[in-house]
Amino acid sequence: MIKADVCIVGAGPGGAATALKLSYLGIPCILIDKADFPRDKVCGDAISGKVTTLLNRLDPAIMQRFNEESTQIDVWGIRFVAPNMKELDIPFKPNYVKDVKSAPGYVSKRMDFDNFLIEEVKKRDNIDFRPNTEVTSMTRSERGYQVKDKSGALEVDARLLIVANGAYSAFSRKQAGLEKDPKHYAAAVRAYYKNVSGLSANNFIELHFVKSITPGYFWIFPLPNGEVNVGLGMRSDILSKRKVNLKKSFQQIIEEHPRFRERFKNAEPISKLEGYGLPLGSKRRIISGDHFMLVGDAGHLVDPLTGEGIGNAFYSGFIAAEQAEKCLQEQNFSASYLQAYDVRVARVLGSEMRLSYRLQRMLMYPRIVNLIANIIASNKKIINVISGMYNDFDLREQLVKPIFWVKMWFK
Repeated sequence: MIKADVCIVGAGPGGAATALKLSYLGIPCILIDKADFPRDKVCGDAISGKVTTLLNRLDPAIMQRFNEESTQIDVWGIRFVAPNMKELDIPFKPNYVKDVKSAPGYVSKRMDFDNFLIEEVKKRDNIDFRPNTEVTSMTRSERGYQVKDKSGALEVDARLLIVANGAYSAFSRKQAGLEKDPKHYAAAVRAYYKNVSGLSANNFIELHFVKSITPGYFWIFPLPNGEVNVGLGMRSDILSKRKVNLKKSFQQIIEEHPRFRERFKNAEPISKLEGYGLPLGSKRRIISGDHFMLVGDAGHLVDPLTGEGIGNAFYSGFIAAEQAEKCLQEQNFSASYLQAYDVRVARVLGSEMRLSYRLQRMLMYPRIVNLIANIIASNKKIINVISGMYNDFDLREQLVKPIFWVKMWFK
């Protein structure tokens, strides 16, 4: 039996971020994962500016090491394509100058990015990292939570349990009560390709609102060495209602759609097409309780519009680590004291996710998407306005107001 102050289950971006933040706060922890790294993780692979901002804030040397990696590609904007095939390139920064050391975003395969984080974890003497250890039991103990692995070789009694074991977390469902809600859940499929033509010269990620799968979207994200991450996602309740088979729809798009048929003519798949679930953060949930906190996908914190979860996992992990520090200082691990974690996550991420949900619902209708695309494309000045919204939440809120688009139309 190992007695610990903090035990983290799950060493993906959320769990690794929590462990690193705790380490820099001088708080030892045990970090457990069932996998041996490097390992693949089905994902869109996009890394937002939230991640780079937090890593740089934690230790600029980490970001320097990340920028020296050859496994990531810098991203400078988003190419939106409406159902009417109107193409809009929206940079993350107006009038940007490319510099890999200050890129606003990146794309990196999860196999590579997660392993990079684990290598950073291994550099920290106060993180007891246990890979290849499958946790099968997390039960309340007198001190907090008792964690046991499948083999019976590991038993941890922790005062604080941080659950970061992903979208399919049994703890989240059975003990924390976060049941799957199809209106606030999405399904996606992803495959890796090479030799896809027509990629942006400035490494813009591509979001295609194809009429047949709206309000879902088809994506193409650039990767190093001419590879791309290609995928398709849709909200679960709509998938069920329309009886959509994502894998079939994916193949139909790249084989039959006039836009993609040509672009994928010489493309070669370099992985199989795999599916995964996305627990969306569009519904307010309780993500803590007596002696525990939920981080990242385990806490249903995926952005409802973009499906991006790595940035929110990082933020929730850093907030969980700072809350853990307060719990240890006050020797208080009660549900009422840990509500401060929920409050802070809601303040930092909640408003953004609620706005994303409103935008998601607005973009359910191809006619609206086409109208918006026509408005933006007709006036290049509007692109600079939209571009500024990437880093300005107050400006972003205007997107869901009809009066904003009326003003844009007459600009």
